[in-house]
Amino acid sequence: MVDGKGKVWLERELPCEIEDIADCLEALEHPVELIGFDAGALSQYLYFGLQLESFDVVCMEARQVTTALSAIRNKTDKTDAKDIAQILRTGWFSRAHIKSREAHGLQALMSKRNALLKKAMGLANEDRALSGM
Repeated sequence: MVDGKGKVWLERELPCEIEDIADCLEALEHPVELIGFDAGALSQYLYFGLQLESFDVVCMEARQVTTALSAIRNKTDKTDAKDIAQILRTGWFSRAHIKSREAHGLQALMSKRNALLKKAMGLANEDRALSGM
């Protein structure tokens, strides 16, 4: 956590659970203005979960953040977190679009449908090949 001038106020390692993150942030004496992270596997979970806890959340474009962090010599999770906080503070980022949960659900259904369709076609082709012997 950094303030408006870039001073580090808090460094903490937490499990990636909404409740743990929210409890930690709500216990602070300073109000949290914005939470940011780069796009990744847990983006949707963190984005919607922290929004439900009434935090202002931004998911930043992963490629842009990676490019900004690539100049750092000593790359660790700790230094990455500090630098992501500075990127967020300065506003030097683009917001990544987070699809709605409904869109993700629909996409999952379509993926399952396509997998079942491929299996059915494969079985039909195998049956056709075996019956021709």
